[in-house]
Amino acid sequence: MGRTGKSGFGLAMLALALMAGTAAAQDFKPAVIFDMGGKFDKSFNEAAYNGAERFKEETGIEYLEFEVTQEAQREQAMRRMVRNGATIVVVVGFQNATPLETVAPDNPDIEFTIIDAVVDQPNVQSVVFKEHEGSFLVGMAAAMASKTGKVGFVGGMDIPLIRNFAHGYEQGVHYVNPDAEVLVNMTGTTPAAWNDPGKGGELAIGQFDQGVDVVYAAAGATGLGVLQAAADRDKLSIGVDSNQNHLHPGSVLTSMLKRVDVAVYNAFKDSMDGTWQPGAQSLGLAEDGVGFAIDENNRALITPEMEAAIEDAKAKIVAGEIVVEDYYSTQN
Repeated sequence: MGRTGKSGFGLAMLALALMAGTAAAQDFKPAVIFDMGGKFDKSFNEAAYNGAERFKEETGIEYLEFEVTQEAQREQAMRRMVRNGATIVVVVGFQNATPLETVAPDNPDIEFTIIDAVVDQPNVQSVVFKEHEGSFLVGMAAAMASKTGKVGFVGGMDIPLIRNFAHGYEQGVHYVNPDAEVLVNMTGTTPAAWNDPGKGGELAIGQFDQGVDVVYAAAGATGLGVLQAAADRDKLSIGVDSNQNHLHPGSVLTSMLKRVDVAVYNAFKDSMDGTWQPGAQSLGLAEDGVGFAIDENNRALITPEMEAAIEDAKAKIVAGEIVVEDYYSTQN
């Protein structure tokens, strides 16, 4: 009788533990807010979407989502996610920083992760990337592939973040060819610059008309117009954030990878596991936060010699033998 009682007690405790675990899983509700340009921009936002989808596929846990289409929605979207029960909210894009500085203190029990900006709050995790390091590598590829000695860069919104891409790119180009010319154009000064493929294409064509034969786009959905223009003109392009090699096989030289997908996945996973930590983290080549893409779509464009040179430079950057200057330090 005593044994049966102990056994029954043990089973009851096990059942309670299982129920508690299920309740904890049910209490966990992740959310993501995508930036201007939409989650299917095949670039920055889509990388975030891919990370959220990977988490959902692996865990079976659905996530809340919202796509910002105008500035006034940013703070509203964050507060709505909290009202809808979100326990962690990932906000994608630097322009969420100011509204998050207001929303985070109002919701101290909610975890927030922001991509591409630093917000100093005890319940905010800030993830930024060393875009200049990855851009250095694709700049090398551009210089080695160029036959004219002129390469281009088309940025989205003219902000320090995008200038950082351009600055790293220029250093990589000149590492290979000190005499190379780099033409730089920005699409605009408002968030609309992220979603204007027509303007992106026009800027790329303007550069091609000046002798450019490789162009790097760091412009969100606007970059799709740059890649299209390069394919139409039989020139080479370089994609950004996500692997865009497949968009125009044989025309996209490579893509500068920015692992926003990993940042979003890790935020969700760590929050679920209880290991999420606030504070700032900066991800570069050493952390596999940035890189360049080689696959079946561009394999014929990147020769073994080119790949070896880029990998050598990558190793030297990680080791500190090559220091890639960031744009921000030039502004002090």
